[in-house]
Amino acid sequence: MRVWRGRIRRSMSGSDLAQESALRSELFSADQMERHGRTLATQHRLSEHSSANLLLSRLANNEALLAHAGERLTGASRQHQRITPAAEWLLDNFYLIEEQIRIARRHLPKGYSHELPRLDNGPSLGLPRAYDLALEVISHGDGRVDTISLSRFVRAYQTVSPLKLGELWAIPIMLRLALIENLRRVAARVMTDWDGRNRAARWAETMTSTAETDPNSVVLVVADMARSNPPMTGAFVAEMARRLQGQSPALALPLSWIEQRLAETGHSIEHLVQLEAQDQAANQVSIGNSIGSLRTLSSIDWRDFVEHTSAVEDALRTDPANVYAAMDFATRDNYRHVVEMLARRHRLPELQVALATVACCRTDPTATGVSRQHVGYYLVDRGRRTLELRLGVRPPLGVRWRRRTKET
Repeated sequence: MRVWRGRIRRSMSGSDLAQESALRSELFSADQMERHGRTLATQHRLSEHSSANLLLSRLANNEALLAHAGERLTGASRQHQRITPAAEWLLDNFYLIEEQIRIARRHLPKGYSHELPRLDNGPSLGLPRAYDLALEVISHGDGRVDTISLSRFVRAYQTVSPLKLGELWAIPIMLRLALIENLRRVAARVMTDWDGRNRAARWAETMTSTAETDPNSVVLVVADMARSNPPMTGAFVAEMARRLQGQSPALALPLSWIEQRLAETGHSIEHLVQLEAQDQAANQVSIGNSIGSLRTLSSIDWRDFVEHTSAVEDALRTDPANVYAAMDFATRDNYRHVVEMLARRHRLPELQVALATVACCRTDPTATGVSRQHVGYYLVDRGRRTLELRLGVRPPLGVRWRRRTKET
């Protein structure tokens, strides 16, 4: 179930951002991710309109909240305050997170995502489809990026709905943005829980000191706490229990009051203490995986990933002349750019252009030599007119004029 996120809006308050859950759904194996890719492709519907670049504003929000968390944790560390293992992970790796945010901003200039297809439905309404794919990968891997699972997921998605080449090249930056998003979500949860523990610590210290000097007055402190109506979160309850359980008999009163409050909602102190321990462990794993994945992104050969997952590449590699696959990466990439350009200019699917190119190689009545059986002849050479005729398109007037000039 995709209950871990809501639509990303143009701007959100800090309290809104703090309430969002981590990108954490059911963990999927590579086989499950492959099946999920096909399912997701049937659910996605693309928008015919462009919209504002919501990702840049979201990145700025994430940076601000992560910086705030870093400042608070740094201050707590200097004062030798107790912090959770997840908070320690954030603090120890904050330099890396800052660096990754700078890289993300550099690779996501204004207007970059305008060329990417956007979704017209679902939680990621208005966002690039490639970003939603990244969110799914991070969610079902709990922050861990596995290239084999990723490749199978993307290839399976394209058996239903082929991705543009630009979307495949965008996946690295979209994964980086999704990982930063996940780190911010977990960091916000960590800081909210920290506030709850600090609130509990203050009440517990007041109650402990009161119990030592005037045990009968503990009830007054409990009344004050009740009037303040503290949220009965796992962090608050666990910290109160840690500090008060097994102490003087006078300190059993606040724990009894908490137990009564929890009973109204069907919970108990023991249950919330267990949930808090589980949440801390889960947050630590999510942060550790996300930070490890941010490091991994820089070591992945994304050129190989794009060629391995591209439907356009698969089509061009069926070049009847068996020349295309033997070319170097730069030449193949140039041919793919021509496919992109033709598809964008004439509003055609890129795969349709690639398949038409191969079809020309096989059926062009003038294709008697090896050169005319090669996709390059129709993409970058004199066979372009034949390809355009097969596609049923007509080049712009300026292009036709330049061709006539070359022929004369």
